[in-house]
Amino acid sequence: MSRLSKMLTVGGILFLVIFLISLRFHPATTKVKKQNLDQVTVSNLPKEKKSSKKAKKATKPKRPAYMRAVNWQKSSEVKPYPDLTKYTDVWLDVSIAKQRVYIRNKQTRLYTMYASTGENNSTPTGTYHIQAERGEFFYNAQSKEGAKYYVSWKDHGIYLFHSVPTDQQGKFLVNEAEKLGKKANSHGCVRLSVPDAKWLYTHIKEGTKVVIH
Repeated sequence: MSRLSKMLTVGGILFLVIFLISLRFHPATTKVKKQNLDQVTVSNLPKEKKSSKKAKKATKPKRPAYMRAVNWQKSSEVKPYPDLTKYTDVWLDVSIAKQRVYIRNKQTRLYTMYASTGENNSTPTGTYHIQAERGEFFYNAQSKEGAKYYVSWKDHGIYLFHSVPTDQQGKFLVNEAEKLGKKANSHGCVRLSVPDAKWLYTHIKEGTKVVIH
């Protein structure tokens, strides 16, 4: 066999070997690449957020820690009433929107009381002053309601701070009393819990400013 024939034979064998090797490994390489591509693609997809089956319950606003639960037979706050002799600029801030009476010295809140003002906006708004008329009990035959521990702030006995309402014998009307601090329900006066009304009757001075808004 000539030298050229030998070279062609060797070259042919080498080409055949290389071709067979490429056929053997190329599909596997392609498969590996495809698997890697699939893995990368899946791993990069954003994960779906699991939706909660239970709807979040609406949370009610908590009352301030210094306030009791509304109870017309108890004082509104857990702390003692303020000693008004220690302050020089005491006034009463009545909020119709919040159904509260704030005892203030200048702008500092000393005490907060639950209240019920007049339904249908029957409590006059504006600035007034505590008047001389006050007492331990009254009864209005026209409205068939009375109250204890009243203090006048307008029209000399017409518009008052007083307790939750009573009947003619002085027995508290529970259905009315339980609305204290929750809704405007009086005939124009400002209703208070029994202890709050008694404290105001005993301690608030004539001439003290009253702002109703």
